[in-house]
Amino acid sequence: MITSVKNEKIKALKKLHQRKYRAQTNTFLIEGEHLIEEALLSGWETKEIIVSEEVRTPEIASDLPITEVTKQVFKELSFTASPQGIMAVVEMKTEHVADGQVLVLLDAIQDPGNLGTIIRTADAAGVNGIILGRGCVDLFNDKVIRATQGSIFHIPILQENLEEKIVHLKDAGYSIWATALEAADNYKMLPIPQKTAIIFGNEGAGVQESLLEKADTRVTIPIFGKAESLNVSIAAGVLLYYLKN
Repeated sequence: MITSVKNEKIKALKKLHQRKYRAQTNTFLIEGEHLIEEALLSGWETKEIIVSEEVRTPEIASDLPITEVTKQVFKELSFTASPQGIMAVVEMKTEHVADGQVLVLLDAIQDPGNLGTIIRTADAAGVNGIILGRGCVDLFNDKVIRATQGSIFHIPILQENLEEKIVHLKDAGYSIWATALEAADNYKMLPIPQKTAIIFGNEGAGVQESLLEKADTRVTIPIFGKAESLNVSIAAGVLLYYLKN
């Protein structure tokens, strides 16, 4: 059992709280039995389990290397105020986004909760894949992962240049929709294309102009109250379920 927060292994694990060290090692941390189970059942390579002294390792992870630590050491590694007592080191996975009915393109989504909720919603709606453009919050940020509730392990997610990707998607027969507040059509008035790639933009600035210009259609969700706009993750829920009707 590791009893000191100054232990070299603990220092290395703690570094995975930072994006640059996750990138260097191609690994990230997940906390909680539910997320660990989802990662294992989805075939993501899980390198190691870290458990607090009072927590029992779940059966599904019993064949993996296990490091036991004191409650105090685990608290040092935990992302939350109320640690769950179990976490895992998981290897990042490069996935292929398959051709399908609906793809999601995200332009500079910066709030971890929004990104995680969009991933969870896209998973629930049966979306074929998600493509993150420049300026998006790190996919393996703990707040993103927790907000996905495990959906990060269910749906292909890539990071690419959206302007270049849109060209390829058009060649592949996709209709490109972009969300906008102005000069846009009410989504309910539009026929559903056979294949759609829909762009959701930054929480404050929306979809950048260069991407709007490449879109085939600008779409909007009508506002009936006094709010200026919908939260981007709520807008994603409305439009993705419409497209999957």
